[in-house]
Amino acid sequence: MITAAQMRAARALLGIDQKKLAELAGVSLPTIQRMEASQGNVRGVVESLTRVVEALGAAGIELIGEGAQSPAGGRGVRLKEPAVTPTS
Repeated sequence: MITAAQMRAARALLGIDQKKLAELAGVSLPTIQRMEASQGNVRGVVESLTRVVEALGAAGIELIGEGAQSPAGGRGVRLKEPAVTPTS
């Protein structure tokens, strides 16, 4: 649904800290901290995760899944695998 890196990047794009995201989502600060400390996909209570995703969406963040297009357009960034450099 969302990765920890996406959460951190979304906050950076919005210019908000973890405390503000917790307030917007109606979850606790430790919940946001745990989510962002996850490896890969965020794990946690589905209701809390849904609240965070909805809060980010309401603030203007579009979460783009792996290989998905962004039909809404707009500016943004996308993380991709780094190019492999051939060895000599």
